[in-house]
Amino acid sequence: MTAFLWALLGIAAGACIAIQAPVNALLGRGLSMPVAAACVSFLSGAIILGIVMLATASFEGRAPDWRGPDLWLYVAGGALGTIYVTTAIYLTPRIGAAAVMAFAVSGQLLAGILLDRIGFLGMAVREISVGRIAGALLLVAGALMIRFL
Repeated sequence: MTAFLWALLGIAAGACIAIQAPVNALLGRGLSMPVAAACVSFLSGAIILGIVMLATASFEGRAPDWRGPDLWLYVAGGALGTIYVTTAIYLTPRIGAAAVMAFAVSGQLLAGILLDRIGFLGMAVREISVGRIAGALLLVAGALMIRFL
């Protein structure tokens, strides 16, 4: 039952990403500058996350250890998110939210398979199997069908 709930949470998170793309694209049109929409999206997200972090820290009775991680880790996630959000803002009005999500999920899956294979940043190593390759090819084929058919 727990695995099912985790799967539902993952689906809900994916739905949020799909909804975020057209919302940010509309904001970009309203601001007449898509990169400004990405900035606003990150700023509002940072404020909300700060509130959630403070509430979580208060609830758990502990605070983050800001001295723990390497310096580059403070920037890497935001930089990667900036690429994704800005690209989605530019692409959504041009190719549609479904195509943007299909290509984004395809990229996530392909990168995930490679990251699993090399055990990126200490992740568990998972072999590239015929099933994984077939699943990735089917997802990429589906993304192409969503965009072009």
